[in-house]
Amino acid sequence: MNDEFFADIWMLFKEYFDKKHIELAAEKFVDMLIDYGVDDTRLQELLGTDKHLDAAIQYYLEMDDDYIDEWDE
Repeated sequence: MNDEFFADIWMLFKEYFDKKHIELAAEKFVDMLIDYGVDDTRLQELLGTDKHLDAAIQYYLEMDDDYIDEWDE
């Protein structure tokens, strides 16, 4: 599966989400991608697909950086 596949899935299902829940859906989508082994580089390649997905990816990447920084100390 490539990055375009993930972007297409998000854009397909996004249309069916209630507008007030779309941010949570984006966060859960990113969580699912992480659970299936998608790495940070591939997540970064998804940036620019959709503003809600971008926000969820950026949030995850910032949290991941914070987690890594804690282990480096």
